[in-house]
Amino acid sequence: METSPSRALPSGLATGLVFFASGAVLVLEIVALRLVGPYVGVTLQVSSSVIGISLAAIAYGTWLGGRLADKYDPRLLLAPALLLAAIGTAITLPLVRWGGEILRGGSAPAVLLLAALAVFLPAFLLAAITPLTVKLQLGDLRRTGQVVGRLSSFGTLGAITATLGTGFVFVAAMPSSWIVLTLAGLLAAAGFGLGWWLHRRDPGLRLPGKPRTRAVVVTIGLFGAGLGATAPTPCDIETAYHCARVDADPDRAGGRTLILNSARHSYVDLADPTHLEFAYVQWIGAVVDVAAAGGAPIDALHLGGGGFTVPRYVARTRPGSDQVVLELDGGLVDLDRRQLGLRTGPNLRVRVGDARVGLAAQRTAGYDLVVGDAFGHLVVPWHLATREMAADIARVLRPGGVYAQNVIDYPPNRFIRAELATVADVFPHVALVAPPAALAGETGSNFVILASESPLALDELRTHLDLVDEPVRLLSGAELAGFIDDARVLTDDYAPVDQLLAG
Repeated sequence: METSPSRALPSGLATGLVFFASGAVLVLEIVALRLVGPYVGVTLQVSSSVIGISLAAIAYGTWLGGRLADKYDPRLLLAPALLLAAIGTAITLPLVRWGGEILRGGSAPAVLLLAALAVFLPAFLLAAITPLTVKLQLGDLRRTGQVVGRLSSFGTLGAITATLGTGFVFVAAMPSSWIVLTLAGLLAAAGFGLGWWLHRRDPGLRLPGKPRTRAVVVTIGLFGAGLGATAPTPCDIETAYHCARVDADPDRAGGRTLILNSARHSYVDLADPTHLEFAYVQWIGAVVDVAAAGGAPIDALHLGGGGFTVPRYVARTRPGSDQVVLELDGGLVDLDRRQLGLRTGPNLRVRVGDARVGLAAQRTAGYDLVVGDAFGHLVVPWHLATREMAADIARVLRPGGVYAQNVIDYPPNRFIRAELATVADVFPHVALVAPPAALAGETGSNFVILASESPLALDELRTHLDLVDEPVRLLSGAELAGFIDDARVLTDDYAPVDQLLAG
């Protein structure tokens, strides 16, 4: 059985439509992760929510597109679907930016709702294009498998191309808001262009809806794009990994707070590097003070740079120290140089890249101190929390060297106990610095794990910790073992960090 060839789209046009529509969905999915991150964080739950909502939109959109293709002439629906997808894309920005201010936090309903606002509507509309296009190409039932296979293949290729292009090129080249608005513009241009071409080919073909209705829809789209361009943004700058902002401290002339994805990540005093504002940084500062007697220089490796507060403290209090910082985000390093007074040189070197990969390249027994302070939002990346990671840290430490790891956890303290068990599986001497209320499971907090191949100078460290701003406890020995209890060691094969934190 054959249908009228005038109804079918040219093969190249049909392939291009499916390729473009599928690619647009993946652009939206990846950018959605960056849009929602400043409000609900960048965690496994957030990523899972965005991916799940996107897949749901694709499933429902494909189903609806198939039903409409059987009920109406698909030529009447393709251009409107593209135009409506353009409008849906444009309005995601104001929806997320204003909705995010209301839905801030990491609760599951907030994460799911914000993910839906970021991606569901345009992905739903774009997913309908593939079945509409397939229906137009099925002119000969003897070639059904070939047609469906070809369009499905190019749809997948479009998704792959968009994924790689967005991850490697677009995100590095422009802010997320401009990626979204540019995609909306391309979808609108494609919709108008396709509508014009179809009308020229078949003058009797008319788009559905009254002219007034179409004008209202276009107006909504333009208004949404305008709102998206002017919607409030929580970022001074978007790097490849973070929505970053630097706030001045009204109570301290040189004080600056680095905000990454809505979290207060670092505090820097431009005039006084020895001023440590955050409690956990004061604890690490106490470790630095104990690391070498009389202010002698040390060799230090930092896993994560942030605002470079600790490296600056080491450089000021231990002149001549040799330091290496492994920081994933090169854009953040540039921001530190511009706004936080970072000065690198022979004694303070930055290696941009993943901390685990960078650690593997470090020399054995090369450091007196390793500081672990790498986070994705409020979560230690899982591959930096495993026994294998701890073993490589032990490799680069000299005899008597100390590992200080910052961890954030909340009651019932499942992650910090698992991480302590993991570090203790590698290092024979381990201690924990934390507020009493956090140890009692009454509140969330920073915890600092200390580990060494040699006995830790606990008495001297307690003396220094007594000088910090807030009361803090130092756990070791049997007391620490009781806190760890039966927590499971994390490995590269088993490290459910996000799930442990979700308690």
